[in-house]
Amino acid sequence: MTQKILRVITAAAGVGVGILLFVSGPIAQQNAQPSLANGEWPSYGADLRSTHYSPLAQIDGTNFKSLEVAWRFKTDSLGPRPEFKLEGTPIMVKGVVYTTAGTRRSVVALDAVTGEVIWVHGEREGARSAASPRQLSGRGVAYWTDGRDERILYVTIGFRLLELDAKTGQVVASFGKNGVVDLKEAAVFGNRQPIDLVTGEIGVHSVPTVTRDGVVLIGSSMREGGTPKTHNNTKGLVQAFDVKTGRRLWNFNTIPRPGEFGNDTWLNDSWAVNGNTGVWNQISVDDDLGLAYLPVETPTSDFYGGHRPGNNLFADSIVAVDLKTGQRKWHYQLVHHSLWNFDVSAAPILADITVGGRPIKAVIVMTKAAMMYVFDRTNGQPVWPIEERPAPRGDVPGEWYAPTQPYPTKPKAFDLQGVVEDALIDFTPELRQQALRNVAKYKLGPIFTPPVVSKLEGPIAGFRSSGGTNWPGGSYDPETHVAFVPSFKSFPTVALMRPPTKEFSDVDWVEGFADRGVQYVTGPGEDAGADALVRGRGAAPATSASAPAAGGAAGRGAPAPSTGTQTAAGTSGPVTAAERAASVSAAPTTTTGEAAGSLNPQGLPFLKPPYGQIAAINMDTGDFIWQTPHGETPDAVRNHPALKGINVPRTGQAAAVGALVTKTLVIAGDPQATVTSDHPRGAMLRAYDKATGREVGAVFMSGPQSGTPMTYAVNGRQHIIVAISGGAYSGEYVAYRLPR
Repeated sequence: MTQKILRVITAAAGVGVGILLFVSGPIAQQNAQPSLANGEWPSYGADLRSTHYSPLAQIDGTNFKSLEVAWRFKTDSLGPRPEFKLEGTPIMVKGVVYTTAGTRRSVVALDAVTGEVIWVHGEREGARSAASPRQLSGRGVAYWTDGRDERILYVTIGFRLLELDAKTGQVVASFGKNGVVDLKEAAVFGNRQPIDLVTGEIGVHSVPTVTRDGVVLIGSSMREGGTPKTHNNTKGLVQAFDVKTGRRLWNFNTIPRPGEFGNDTWLNDSWAVNGNTGVWNQISVDDDLGLAYLPVETPTSDFYGGHRPGNNLFADSIVAVDLKTGQRKWHYQLVHHSLWNFDVSAAPILADITVGGRPIKAVIVMTKAAMMYVFDRTNGQPVWPIEERPAPRGDVPGEWYAPTQPYPTKPKAFDLQGVVEDALIDFTPELRQQALRNVAKYKLGPIFTPPVVSKLEGPIAGFRSSGGTNWPGGSYDPETHVAFVPSFKSFPTVALMRPPTKEFSDVDWVEGFADRGVQYVTGPGEDAGADALVRGRGAAPATSASAPAAGGAAGRGAPAPSTGTQTAAGTSGPVTAAERAASVSAAPTTTTGEAAGSLNPQGLPFLKPPYGQIAAINMDTGDFIWQTPHGETPDAVRNHPALKGINVPRTGQAAAVGALVTKTLVIAGDPQATVTSDHPRGAMLRAYDKATGREVGAVFMSGPQSGTPMTYAVNGRQHIIVAISGGAYSGEYVAYRLPR
């Protein structure tokens, strides 16, 4: 007989609150290391190599369309208000699903068969949570066991590392200080000055990486947005701890201090007055080599670097560090002196490939620039040549320009890399002519075309990609040696303009532009004038999960003002329009105001489709196998009167999505909601034959995919879980399986 015991653990503010429901059955399985071969999904990316691959094959191309909903878990009550940007990928170990959920970033344990709640843990962090730069539920949890104890680890909104008993959800008191490690204690700004432990700007959405030997790795990130309050922001770092005790093992500084390798690439001691350069995505690990692979982002600020002359290591780099010591073993900088926000936005994928008959332990790195870089992960040598080519030099007063930038020779770019005339819409001659007129005032160019000074005559803005492959990253089949790369087009404008006040930002060191120096922000440009384009600091016009319109000017115009209620998980209040705007996967025609009128002909994207696609690349040769549009054609494109009578092929959708790979399938959901003759308003979870790219099935989802799917098998039945949210649809995990 199944016995159930319900116990509620109450606590004061600032202390975890757990709800525990013991259920006999799945938990009572044999204690063993979790394994994909056993039908489990033990890590966020399936494994520490970030492959997003499972060998399960019960669900295939012949039956995918027959999938039915096994259970649903709505996250609305796990926080002071619903969440419209649920990005989690659950894990499944021993019949239990674990993940984060809700605007409190609670941790939940669910029965993998029924979806029944086993326990819930949540933290009330008050002002610390409200001040965090990384809100909402994050992307999941990590699991660790020594065969006896089972632990769940996650990072709170307020940037604290917690360890929970996997069976009960209670904090493990022997870890850190009463179960908690304060991750802010190691963070600094300027010349090694500690940040404030409550209001200091640092946080993370990603999941802790826990190695086989019990090393816990935590990255760091700051607020999104092109114009930070200060260039002298919190500095990025990676921290390592012992999984049993919480004892600090080492720190790795992504902005090197004096005496550390790479410090000399920050000219004029600029290391001491700049920040960011975080590691905000997943850290991949090769336990056998004893190496961790760090994907490092851009420094402050994204689009202006006059206050940080030099190549700025380890910004925009892949860095391999020793798991025991944190010492750098090798690195490769993918963008020198970044001015484009081309950060390493995807988790590195570890792949064992064979090139020219030679086995290579490789690491695959993808970015927003739609480039794939492939290295021997033992020593950092490129598998195929990477050429340093001359880079265009801009004319911004006081800017420092890198003379060259690296270009991989293989594989070729997997999506559009710049705005050039050949890329403009061509559904009809009239639309193309209008697009040509619309972009005439903008500076066009290939990748690495530098930003420009915004003027009311002549070129008023340039374009930069925030598409390519973003935070969901790619996937890899270790059996066939094929990488599967989702990507999308997104080309917001970027312009240099006069900041309105010193309170807005101090990123204006350079004298010589008007009377205030210069500063970069994203905005639609056109005839609005510089001051009208600066409408607030903080969040970017569209976040990584809600791509701007394909080719749209920043998707929704200038950056939205930062508000205390927008993402303050420690406070109550209604969902703001800004939060929903950041959540929705926008159709390519939803740009508004100057953006829609200035760039998109008749409201249609000014760039050709596909707006979103998936590529399959043979990693033994570097050659493409197939590439297909992903996602239904948006309603506003398919039903546009200017396209009546024209056979518009499926365009795909412009937003970041992740893909699950199984024995035979590539599985990914639409990132936008549509209405078609085949389904009501919602989105489709699609399956592609991984050998050919042909779509072999699709099932309905009530909302767009917002987290990467995962799969597991329990009681002989394969399940697929996907997080959906966006627009007016609040966060929900949905599990699918075949009917009996």
